[in-house]
Amino acid sequence: MAAYEHSPAAAHPQGMTLQRRRVIWAWVFISPVLLALLAVALWPLVNTFMTSLTNASISGGAGHFVGLSNFLQHTDSGWAGVLASHEWWNSVGNTALFTVATVGSETVIGMLLALVLDANLRGSRPLRAAVLIPWAIPTVVSSEIWTWMLQQQGGILNTLMQQMHLISQPIDWLSNPALMLPAVMMVDIWKTTPFMALLILAGLQTIPRDVYEAASVDGVGPLKTFFRITLPLVWPAMLVAVIFRMLDALRVFDVIYVMTGAVPQTETMAVYIQNHLVSFGEIGYASAASVVMFLFMALLLAVIIWSGRKRLLGESR
Repeated sequence: MAAYEHSPAAAHPQGMTLQRRRVIWAWVFISPVLLALLAVALWPLVNTFMTSLTNASISGGAGHFVGLSNFLQHTDSGWAGVLASHEWWNSVGNTALFTVATVGSETVIGMLLALVLDANLRGSRPLRAAVLIPWAIPTVVSSEIWTWMLQQQGGILNTLMQQMHLISQPIDWLSNPALMLPAVMMVDIWKTTPFMALLILAGLQTIPRDVYEAASVDGVGPLKTFFRITLPLVWPAMLVAVIFRMLDALRVFDVIYVMTGAVPQTETMAVYIQNHLVSFGEIGYASAASVVMFLFMALLLAVIIWSGRKRLLGESR
């Protein structure tokens, strides 16, 4: 009885009721957003998974249930399905290389740009506006512009390099198998580095200036200040930027399809799925590839968030 009299619920019955009402109203207010997410995100995902279990095609209609055959099955001629496809794993390798190269380069260059913009030098405001121009241009438009600039004959890049005596013969940027993917990477880095710089700059501007003043008084050098103060404090903003860019890079389609088309040298997972869905009309197989792509991205995202959160918790201790 005494325990009941001194319990929080007995001492503050109206407070508990008020708290319960707040929770109820909170669920009421967020329910439209949850319903919208279920409609535009969860249902298409479930529908794609259900379609991946069938042999649906454009010519054959909804198709019949085939289980996991679209993912992996053993036939008389060997293994078949998405996970046994050499072309699929080639697209996975291209996607991984594209993601690591572009996101890594954009992070480094974006950090340098953000540091320059955060220094409040003379002319930094016009520079901020100029830096955002590549990001503001639609991807298809910028891809077409760069396709014209990278042409072997008459392309402005080859013309300038020849006039500067950097090359003796025009370079076949978008037809040479060894240069196609690096050329597309260069265009993606040019376009999306401002996005990285903008998010990192937002993180830099949240760092208190008195921290740098204290480091200056203590005689800490610029390089040590960056690695001991700036980088740890801007890490949360950088992690968010890397996650956003990595998700975009893993599902990259437009810049590659516009500049090179569906060729094996630059085929990514998204291009592979589009090719089987539109060109071959294999709805069930393309849905299976989409499910595998989603699982890859979800697993990688979970690992990145877990490792980033672990680092943040370790630094806070």
